[in-house]
Amino acid sequence: MEESLSDEHADEKPPEEKPAAKKFDRSIVEGPLTSAVWKIAWPAGFTNIISGVQGWVDHILVGHLLGYKANAAIGVSFQIFLVVIVFVSSIFIGMSVLVARFAGAGDKEKVDRTVYQGFLTCFFLAIGILAPIGYFTAPHLLAFVTHDATVIEDALPFLRIMFTCSFGMLIYFMLGGALRSAGDAKTPMVLGIAMTVLNLVLNVILIRGLGPIPSFGAAGSAMGTCIASGAVGLYSLYKLYSGSWVVGFPKSGYAPDWGIIRELFRFGLPAGFQGIAMNVGGVLMLTFMGSVANGAAAQAAFTVGYGQLFLLVTWSSNALMGAAGAVVGQNIGAGSPDRAASSVRIASRFGMIGAAVVGFFFLFFPETMLAIFGLTDPAVVEVGTTLLRVLSISGLFITTALSYTGGLQGAGDTKSPLFISIISQVIVPLSICFVIRETSTLEPIHIWVAILAGHVTRCVLSVLRFNQGKWRAIKVNIDRQPA
Repeated sequence: MEESLSDEHADEKPPEEKPAAKKFDRSIVEGPLTSAVWKIAWPAGFTNIISGVQGWVDHILVGHLLGYKANAAIGVSFQIFLVVIVFVSSIFIGMSVLVARFAGAGDKEKVDRTVYQGFLTCFFLAIGILAPIGYFTAPHLLAFVTHDATVIEDALPFLRIMFTCSFGMLIYFMLGGALRSAGDAKTPMVLGIAMTVLNLVLNVILIRGLGPIPSFGAAGSAMGTCIASGAVGLYSLYKLYSGSWVVGFPKSGYAPDWGIIRELFRFGLPAGFQGIAMNVGGVLMLTFMGSVANGAAAQAAFTVGYGQLFLLVTWSSNALMGAAGAVVGQNIGAGSPDRAASSVRIASRFGMIGAAVVGFFFLFFPETMLAIFGLTDPAVVEVGTTLLRVLSISGLFITTALSYTGGLQGAGDTKSPLFISIISQVIVPLSICFVIRETSTLEPIHIWVAILAGHVTRCVLSVLRFNQGKWRAIKVNIDRQPA
């Protein structure tokens, strides 16, 4: 389909005299659905794996060079930063909803306007709000979550650097969501790999020091992350301005467009509150783990089993969630809601296959999986083995839930996943743990079963809500840019 041009662009140079923009991939709305879902999902999943492994390497490097308290400093700081960044970057979910709709309709002008307004919003949030507020509140946030003076000393510079220099990271998140929603999942994969490799090199140098470059300790990890993401962010801005990607910046209309910005927040804010609710639920679950007789062993098993090994399920599931959202949004934009519904079921089947493979190893080789992370203490292995076996079942439900969540969000229904997450990830598991603790003796197996119950609940509610079909009636209210 030919890209539409507004009248004000009629006198521009012909396409052969400037970088040619890629056209939208029409196979997403016209070709085989299985291929459409897969072509978006696999690059995103591969990128998630590469980024996750980089996080593992960072912790291994810091732990060996600086000790476990430096690991704690990075872990505590990043948990605080994650809560904030998940909320701020939720605006990009709203942007992805709009981009997918307009790409499916073949409306290049609206796609580019949406991406540019997303950039403006990102710039304001990062520079005007996140940087100054984060810098001055960092000591208070750290004091709230830890009282260890050594941890706070290492964590404070890390957290301040992340807050004040996160603009490049936000640009990458924004761009990745926009490109995938427009049908190009390979470009963000390449950028993600480049950023990860650069980050690793910089972290090795800045954490431990090299030649005239001193050791910056835990702060070096934040510096490496921000420099790497900043470099990728600047390159991305150049490509967006040049117009050679499938999404870009418009050639005019650089003022804020409050109609688009309002829609970004309309679709994005519920996803931000959803992320906060889930993080809060996770923190509260940790308090229940700490209250059991062998609480330290339970928390250690949970940190590795759920926080690291279960990522093997969530990495692919999150990629499928994004793929489902992109394919659903594009097909709705193209006027094919039935095709959109079918794509979610295909994404769910992909997820079930992946979760079953991971679950096989969790079920039959749990001790080996835990030993990879150095967990060999008998008490930790005992509770960790039980956890992984429960998660071998839980993965089947959470991957299905995330696929259907992607379908809802891609269609513009971001409120339903918020309420479903509050019920399933907060109310259900916490209530189970609370009731057992008050009426009997809370043990780790009770907590693991509560987590499973939450995942089953999320799966059932997500599937039921999607199958109601109310997402078919959601409209996007943006007018064409006046000539």
